[in-house]
This record gives sequence, structure tokens and C-alpha cells, in this order.
Amino acid sequence: MHAADVEAVWRIESARIVAALTRFTGDFGLAEDAAQEAVAEALVSWPLDPPANPAGWLRATARRRAIDAIRRRTALHDRYALLAADGEPGPGDADPDRIDDDVLALMFVSCHPVLSRESRVALTLRVVGGLTSEEIARAFLVPVPTVQARITRGKKTIAAAGVPFELPAAGERRERLGGVLSVLYVIFTEGSTATSGEQLLRPDVAYEAIRLARTLAALLPDEPEVHGLLALCELTAARFPARTGPDGAPILLEDQDRRRWDFSAIHRGLAALAKASARGLGPYGLQAAIAATHAAAPSVGETDWDRIVVLYEALGRVAPSPVVELNRAVAVGMASGPAQGLAIVDELVAADRLPGSHLVPTVRGELLARLGRHPEARAELELAARLCANQRERSVLLRKAAALG
Repeated sequence: MHAADVEAVWRIESARIVAALTRFTGDFGLAEDAAQEAVAEALVSWPLDPPANPAGWLRATARRRAIDAIRRRTALHDRYALLAADGEPGPGDADPDRIDDDVLALMFVSCHPVLSRESRVALTLRVVGGLTSEEIARAFLVPVPTVQARITRGKKTIAAAGVPFELPAAGERRERLGGVLSVLYVIFTEGSTATSGEQLLRPDVAYEAIRLARTLAALLPDEPEVHGLLALCELTAARFPARTGPDGAPILLEDQDRRRWDFSAIHRGLAALAKASARGLGPYGLQAAIAATHAAAPSVGETDWDRIVVLYEALGRVAPSPVVELNRAVAVGMASGPAQGLAIVDELVAADRLPGSHLVPTVRGELLARLGRHPEARAELELAARLCANQRERSVLLRKAAALG
């Protein structure tokens, strides 16, 4: 077996292994460390002696590592005695009645509100997604030591706060679910439009968020917003094949070959949206409904922009933000003309709602260009290019500016 085989098994089993170890030891940090040590051991031993049951081997080895660590902690002798009495685990010793709850609890712990957003993202990708520190660092374009520090700090914070490894009570679970969803949304958003670097898309990051969202939807099938987020991710990712050319250059929505969209993902997204709609759409469901409207349109010109305006108005009522208002301006500009869209953007500028963002001058430049105010449009697009950290997006903005003469 090769390193890729170890990584594949780990990616599938990591959440279950860390969750089960956390339940047995009561120590989230110890469980994650023991699991990582088991992976390191697998990378050395599997090429020489491949196990018949790789997942069982990882579970057993990680548990032995945890027991060894507990042995060295004099304050935890009682827990060690309990573990030792339980005996060495076999390949099939996982409790099938608890495993789903364990994975769900792991998500709530890694996304706990005592953590910073950066630590929540790093921990979720590490312990639930099974990504290495190097993979997380590449995804968010930060140094590996920064990711490692966030993970270490997160585990210490959880330990210091005495966060229990358990599912929150029903009332608190609904409240804390928003934090879990926001972490998955951040991960997906970084994958679907990278905030910086040379790539517009980071599909591996986006698809990891989708995988985690599918897991969460299976664990919480009665939560509409979980299905709403999954629908949003699926419908957005459906456009990935048409969003970039062979050289990685961005292709704007109006220029995309819609035949290249992933129609299987669209069907999955629409199915998830139907489940989200059962009790009325929340913020993620409304965004998914907007994405579904785009998915149903044969072209930009034939898109139901009036419906999109209504959906953004609804989104602005349940989850108001300047980004939602900016997107509403784009939709109004398409439905009712650029002048009306520009009026909304100018209100955002006057209120300084998105300072330093390249998105405001991008939209303002587009609307000014459609109004024939080319010198102003060019200045806005050039400003947007200066503010944009993603090199692919920047090149598109500069090309648009240059075309205005």
C-alpha cells in the first residue's frame, strides 16, 4: 500500500476515529493527537505489511496510542483503568448505535463558539475532514506553522473551557448549528472563489465542504438549513466545469458554455432545496433558490431576474448584510436597468458599508459601463483590480478596464 492509500482511508475514517477516541478518553486534543500518530505509523508500516482491514487497523492503533498517552498522565489513572478493562479493540468494535452521534458531536466541538473563526475552520478540516496541516495551509494560502498554531490553540482553548464531548441539548443545538453551517460555508466559499492567489477555483476545498455538508445533512435530516446549505453548495459547484478555461482563466457567467455545467450536481442541489423548502427557506435556502434560478436559465438574458430580486429582498430581511445588498443591486440592474442598480451601490458607498472591498468598485464599474459612462467605469474597475488579491480576478478586471478605452 502507498501513501495515497493511507490518505484515502484516513479521509473516510478520520471523523469516526477521532470521535470514538474522544468519547472513550474524554479528551479531544489527546484523541486527535493519537489519531495522527496512527496515520504516521501507517505511512511507515502499510507499504511493508498491508493490513487486511485498514480502517480497523487505524482504529486499533489510534486507541493504543491514546492508552499509552493516558498511562503517562498520572491524573488520569482512573480513566486508563476503564479503558484497559475494555480490552483491545477488534476491527469491528465501533458502536454502530453511537457513531453518528459521535461524528455530529465532533462537528459541534470543532465549531464551538469559544474558538476563533480561523481555529474553527482549521479544526473542522483537520479532525472532521481529515486534511493535513499542509493541505489546509495550501487551501487558505497561509504558512503551515500558522495552521498548526491555530489547531494547537483551538485544542488548548477547548480543554481550558472544559467543552464536553457531547451533543448540545436540543434547544442549544439549533442555536449552535448556525456556527457549524457558517464554518462549512466559509470553507466552500474559499474553494468556489479563492480570496487570493493564482487560482480562481480550489475545487478540492469546495468538494470537501460539500462532503461535510452531506454528512451533516445525513446526521440532521430534519434541519432545513442544513439542506439549504447543501443545495447552495451543489448548485454553485455545478458551474465549476464552465467557470474557467483550459489555462485556468475565469469565464464570466454570460460567456459560459452551460452545456458544461454538472447536471447531476444540479439535480442533487434541487433535491436538497426541496427538502429545505419544507418549512420555509432560511438564509442558505434563499441563496440556494437564487442559484437554482440561474441553473434553470438557458442564458443570462433569459434569467428570471425579477425572481432573483425578490429572493435577495427576502434574504436581506432574514440575513441583512452589505454583500447581500450589493448582490441585490446587480439583480436590480439586470431586471430594471443599470441606473436603478447604481443607485443602490451609491448608497452603499455613501454609507461606507464595504470599505476596502474590491466588490463594490467591480459592480459600480460594470453598471457605469452599461450606462455609457466609460471614463468613470474604467476608474472603478482599475480601483477594483488594485484591491483584488486574486490574480485571476484581477486580470479580468484589468482587461475590462482596458476595453473601455
